[in-house]
Amino acid sequence: MINVKVNLRPLVSKLNLPTVLKTTILPGDSIERLFIATQVGEIFYIGNGSLRTFLDIRPRILKLGTSEPGVSRGGYDERGLIGLAFHPRFYYNGLFYLHYSVAGTQGPGALSKRFKPNPCDPDTLNLRWTNRETQYDHIDTVEEWMLLSNGQPQKRRTLLNLRRPFFNHNGVNSLNFSPETGKLVLTTGDGGAGYDPFNLSQDDMEIAGKIIEIDVAKNTFINNPPVVTRFNELPVTVQETLTVIAKGVRNIPGISFQKANNRYIKYVGNVGQDLVESIFSFVQYKPVPVTQLIQASIMNSIPDQEGFINFGWRGWEGAFPTSTKKSCSENPTLDEKTIAYFNEAIKTSVKRLQPLTSYYHDDPRSDKFGGTALTGVQAYMGNGIPDLMGNVVFTDLARREESQSPVRGVLAYTRVRTDCKLNDFSVIKTNYDFGSQSAYYVSLGTNLDQTRLYLGVYGSMKVTDFNQGTVFEIVPGS
Repeated sequence: MINVKVNLRPLVSKLNLPTVLKTTILPGDSIERLFIATQVGEIFYIGNGSLRTFLDIRPRILKLGTSEPGVSRGGYDERGLIGLAFHPRFYYNGLFYLHYSVAGTQGPGALSKRFKPNPCDPDTLNLRWTNRETQYDHIDTVEEWMLLSNGQPQKRRTLLNLRRPFFNHNGVNSLNFSPETGKLVLTTGDGGAGYDPFNLSQDDMEIAGKIIEIDVAKNTFINNPPVVTRFNELPVTVQETLTVIAKGVRNIPGISFQKANNRYIKYVGNVGQDLVESIFSFVQYKPVPVTQLIQASIMNSIPDQEGFINFGWRGWEGAFPTSTKKSCSENPTLDEKTIAYFNEAIKTSVKRLQPLTSYYHDDPRSDKFGGTALTGVQAYMGNGIPDLMGNVVFTDLARREESQSPVRGVLAYTRVRTDCKLNDFSVIKTNYDFGSQSAYYVSLGTNLDQTRLYLGVYGSMKVTDFNQGTVFEIVPGS
């Protein structure tokens, strides 16, 4: 693949964690502006060269950087404001959507101790999430807001209240509108803790681990919708607004749509467990109405899932059966990898979607890198960086190479092969000096016509370390 070089042009600095980067045109305005949502609950936009506050919901966000009350996680967290999407007709109707973790909902978690599957102990591979009303980590909400004529945003309705078992794998950049259907697409992670201990991602009734379309044109005004974990717990009027595009999700940094020959290629990245990060692409799909899934569950039958996308998790991690590492006592330098969910890997081996590309946590090739976690996937259709036009750009949080200090994130790209086989990827070289500061690449965004790319960078892994964020535009390099 072609070696691509880019520059990073700073747009704004000293932000909190910039988790979502989107552009839109404000009602009455004529310029497409970049909006930045931070994990702690602020939404800014860049207007006339200055940073302006659009909305501040920090009081609505639960206290980040802790697990159960009073217990520190060292400042690392995956909760907070994790989704922002503007309605396709935002300029006319002022509607936008938020996904965030609700203040005051911190629970003890779904398990009393850290989960680690042991292939030698089947009991650790087939756990059940019980006592869900009390054994959970927090509650996430998906809300519809409206920008009023006086310029003030106001909450209009709640679409979903979701009880989450663990603090992580809630999704990020989790709300996006489909240009195909006009529906709001919600990407939910598997619930967290690693290895999907309750196998929520493959269970058709579980909301976790899915890609879900929400028909926001259906005005379902329900005061205080119930807090749920399963589709069949939702009111019928809410069930009727939902279709499921995909299951087998571990954790997704959003979904990107690329128009090609009057059709849309969908790109989705699935964050890996131990071995590999994977990016998937698909064009054809047949979403399954939630009401149909529920009816099949009641009848104890298998719903029609022809064209239903399955990414394979937890049986598969990208193109690999999900493994666990066992220490080799005779030679501790060797890693013995055991297939943790052999039966599930077999059951989903044919049904699952193959990745477009994968990159590895350990990669001996000199022109590649060892990854940590996929944080963004965006199609690029601009001609400003000609070698990237029509390609898919992605970001990894941090290079895994131990010798590298301070930390640096990674930009890379790939593209769909005409023969639809697994493709390679290439690292994008960036010409920017971060000095002695760490640079975790935490988010990737684009403008409405996908001709510009934006990168969110943070100087720390801790959400409790404030004001260390910078947003860059990715521009042509030399």
